[in-house]
Amino acid sequence: MLSNICPECNQEYISTLRKWCKPCNSKHFQNDFNNWTSGNDKIDKFIQDAQLNAKNDLKVIEWIPYDRFKDVKQIGKGGFGTIHYARWIGGYIGEWDIENQQWKRYYQGEVALKNFDNFVNFNDVLNEMEIHFKSYSGSDGFASIRFYGITQDPETHSYMMVLDYASDGNLREYLKINFNNINWIQKLHNLYRLSSRLTNIHKLDIVHQDFHPGNILSSNFKKNIMYISDFGLSKLIGANPNNPEKKNIVGVLPYIAPEVLTADVYSFGIIAYEMITGFLPYPNIPHDEDLAIKICNGLRPKIPFHTPKLITRMIMRCWDARVKHRPTFEELWKELDKYCEDYNGYLEKGKNKDSEIVIQIKKAEEFSANQESTNTTTTITTTPLNYQTHPQAIYTSRLLNYPKLPKPKNEENFERELEELTKSFSHINTNDDIDEF
Repeated sequence: MLSNICPECNQEYISTLRKWCKPCNSKHFQNDFNNWTSGNDKIDKFIQDAQLNAKNDLKVIEWIPYDRFKDVKQIGKGGFGTIHYARWIGGYIGEWDIENQQWKRYYQGEVALKNFDNFVNFNDVLNEMEIHFKSYSGSDGFASIRFYGITQDPETHSYMMVLDYASDGNLREYLKINFNNINWIQKLHNLYRLSSRLTNIHKLDIVHQDFHPGNILSSNFKKNIMYISDFGLSKLIGANPNNPEKKNIVGVLPYIAPEVLTADVYSFGIIAYEMITGFLPYPNIPHDEDLAIKICNGLRPKIPFHTPKLITRMIMRCWDARVKHRPTFEELWKELDKYCEDYNGYLEKGKNKDSEIVIQIKKAEEFSANQESTNTTTTITTTPLNYQTHPQAIYTSRLLNYPKLPKPKNEENFERELEELTKSFSHINTNDDIDEF
């Protein structure tokens, strides 16, 4: 029992697993408040509040002097900032060292520094930091990549988020290089993990609003370790409901829902299409106002006919123009959980041979094997990795100033096709809680 008791105050640790005493550690943090500053009162308060309320070391952020980083180099650029690689000397706070009266740190090594462009409004920067921290430290699990603290670029004076380094990069680059080696169980697990992450984010009343493969990061995609990043456009549901500023749209056009407001589920459908097929959405046409109008009028990527019909139905439900017909992330999570369970059981133990998802994936694999055989004899390849993108097909976030878009609707045959798919599988319950789709 002694290991569960704080030796400073003789009270039980609030987190016995990580030996974290909130009352004592809050005092240690508070005693140090006068020894550091970011130079900005709002950022200081944000960090201090996080430290005082931390229930374990994973939920601590801190002000980190820039000279604690070595080998800093730019590794990526998005629509509104740059990402740098760095080595962090010292590492993150783990627990209080009573003997030496200081924080015991754990060496982290590699981190990513997210630098915001100077034209980005400071309130937007702070908004991203606060929402990212909330999504990381929420009680339902870590939806976003770990957030260690904040630093400042000494040259530009812009504030930088210190984040976990995602060594496998983003999902878009991973698919571009590795798609032909990704099997069906990995596809299902990746979609399941993504739906789980978004379920946790939505439970926190956060809408991401810029959800695309460039914002999905991993240190190991093969092990289905994925996190959501870039919360710059995110908002808390119910915050400033009468805000008149939100007239312009920002994001990656193919992933934005026609009506914008419930974009995340729609975006998941586009990402699922990309993950299943290996193709970028609308790669051969300009991403301009004309495409935006076509999307509002029901244009969607063409799902290959040999795709498992249960997956086709799931994707179509996500990008249905009728917002109320779309599934929630919790429904998607439960549906994908069932598919993963059935297919895992088949692969590992030969069970579930009569499961509809198992039957459909086997047919899809047979089709792909036949295609490969045909391609070998004809020396023609049709793998997704070989297509060319239009020079105006833009897959980074940007301002999309399209003020006069038509009211969203589905294409003529969309609803009939979706209804037929739904009827054909109406006998299947994908989980105990949802009786029908």
